[in-house]
Parts: sequence; structure tokens; C-alpha cells
Amino acid sequence: MRILIVEDDELLGDGLKVGLEMNGFTADLATSVAEGDAALRAGGFAAIALDIMLPDGSGQELLRDMRRRGDATPVLMLTALDSVRDRIEGLDGGADDYLGKPFDLEELGARLRALIRRANGRQKMLLEFGGVTLDPSRMEAGRDGEMLRLSRREFTILNALMEHPGAILSRGQLEDQLYGFQEGVESNAVEVHIHHLRAKFGNRFIETVRGVGYRLRESS
Repeated sequence: MRILIVEDDELLGDGLKVGLEMNGFTADLATSVAEGDAALRAGGFAAIALDIMLPDGSGQELLRDMRRRGDATPVLMLTALDSVRDRIEGLDGGADDYLGKPFDLEELGARLRALIRRANGRQKMLLEFGGVTLDPSRMEAGRDGEMLRLSRREFTILNALMEHPGAILSRGQLEDQLYGFQEGVESNAVEVHIHHLRAKFGNRFIETVRGVGYRLRESS
């Protein structure tokens, strides 16, 4: 689950990035309206945590522009402004949720997961496919009620595949979920993490479609 954070406070932004990554997200950080707009136009984000007060304008402007061009990515507004009028303006401007500063990182993660579920048309928190259950809130997955803790990148790959059951995801698509735009891509990272997942859930659970990518496979 790749998240864009648009926040100009360097200390807070770095803290949000680290905190969200510890909770299973891949996070990119933009510090202005211009940087946020460029990142959004590149695409690939499951949700956005957007501050209102930015050095080159308002997060409200960025929100209105993205909605005007048809970008439906879920937006969670982050702001120290806490009046009813500010909340109404944000929500009427196209925001999906609103969280006032200061806030708890676990609540931020839970709200983002809820927005992503709704955007994907899901009501249940747990993902299930082929006898495997994934709990995004705990970064755990397992069969028959026995849950195993996953590394962040194992979780990211499995979550991406289980969000699109039966669909083939290319190596590039999975790399986009694993790495932010400021990170270098390790050449064989996808293969290594899929190998680890197969060791936990069976060699046949994740199928390699030669020359195309990977998909989940129902137990036979």
C-alpha cells in the first residue's frame, strides 16, 4: 500500500514516513503543493495524507485540482486547523476523511486502511484467497487460523496480490509498491520475497506467469 504524504514540516514528515512504513505502508514524502502535484501525476498511490498549510499554497488547492482532473485517490486531510468551517471546506472540497494535529500514528494508519478498503469496494478488514488470510493491520498472514508475522516487504507483495486476486501483476508493478521514488530498486528483491512467501504458504500459491508477472493461484 503506497501512500503519499504531503507535509512541509520536515521533522513531522520524516516521522510520518517512518511510522507508516513500520505499519506496512510504502510512503513517499512531498513538502509542497508543486512536489505533491508532480508525485500525484506520476500515479501509483493507494491514498494521500495531505496537510493544508504548505509553503507554496494550500492543500485544499491541490485537492481541488486533483479532483477536477478526475483523480479519485482517497485523501486524508492533516491539519492543525480544527474549526468546523475548516473541516467542512476540506470534506466538501473532495477529502475523504479529516484528522487534526496532534494525532496518533496508529489511528492514522487505521484511517488510511479504511479509506483504501472503501476505495477498493471492500468492507472486511481481512483479505482471503486460496485458504490464506491476510490481516493488514497486523502485517500477519496464515492458514487455518495460524498466523505468521511478515516482513514489511513480504507483506507489501502479498497484500498487492491479494487486493487483486487472480490478476497478473508485473515485476515493475510490485516494485512500485515496494519502493518509494527516493529509494533505489534492488535487482532481485521481488523474486527473493516471493520465494520467502512460497516457503510459508506453498510453492503453488504464487504462480509465475513467464514473461508477464505473478498471480495468486487457488489450491487444487
